[in-house]
Order: sequence, then C-alpha cells, then structure tokens
Amino acid sequence: MTKKTKYITDAVEILHNRYIKGRPDMMALLEEERANAEVARKIYDLREDAGLTQRQLAKLVGTTASVICRLEDADYNGHSLAMLFRIAAALNKRLEIRFVNLKKQG
Repeated sequence: MTKKTKYITDAVEILHNRYIKGRPDMMALLEEERANAEVARKIYDLREDAGLTQRQLAKLVGTTASVICRLEDADYNGHSLAMLFRIAAALNKRLEIRFVNLKKQG
C-alpha cells in the first residue's frame, strides 16, 4: 500500500508558501500592505457611518476630496498621524494606536 500525497488546493496557501513563507522581507511587505488596507477601510467605514461624502469629510478636515479619496485607497501608503488625528477630530472620534504581537508564521 502506498501513501497518498496530500496536495494543497487553497490558492492563498499556495501563494503564501511560494512567495512569502521563510522570507522575512516579503512578510514585512505583506504586513505593511495589510495595515494600509486596514487604515483605508477604517476611514471609509467611519465616513460612511457618519453619512458623509468624501467632499463633506474633506471640508470638515480642511483638505480636498481627492485627498480623502487617496486616503481611502488600499494601495495608498502615505497615511500620516497628523491627518488621521484630523479625520478623527472631524468625526468626533479618538484615534488609538496599538502595538500587537505578530503571529508566528513560517
């Protein structure tokens, strides 16, 4: 009787194993992109929950709608603390920054 080979069929797992696993540089890039996407999504969600358009939020923050659009883009990597504090203040929120332990990944 021969032992069957187990094939990986999960595309995310295949890509992770091929391009990220065992490569700290790629893991760091992935974490940075996840953080950018999370910040963009939070800004979008906060604006939507407040019932504001990008133009309306921009006016409250003292910037332009194109800046808000850029901040809500998951590919944008220029989020500044100053701008995040301005957005939080405009939406009557408090900005919190936390450091959390990374999950051990191969």
